[in-house]
Amino acid sequence: MKRQHRRLFRLNDKIEILEKEIAQAEAELEYHRSINEDAQRDALVGNYIDREEAGATAADVRRFEKTIRSLKAKREDLIVKRGGLLQKME
Repeated sequence: MKRQHRRLFRLNDKIEILEKEIAQAEAELEYHRSINEDAQRDALVGNYIDREEAGATAADVRRFEKTIRSLKAKREDLIVKRGGLLQKME
């Protein structure tokens, strides 16, 4: 097997792994968004502990959104590399 073919397979494997990680992170994000919505409602009528918890859950949501953006950027870079490699192979 040619070196380019092996490289293409490795890129495809990396893209697949990233897609699975993105799907998992998106599922976790939805969970944290749900918790955050409840925490934000509680903070409106609750005490300082509820407001602290609301801040923490909002930070969790932001962290997962940032993680997903990063994973998607990595996936897009690999897709561009794969496209370039496919053009070279033609």
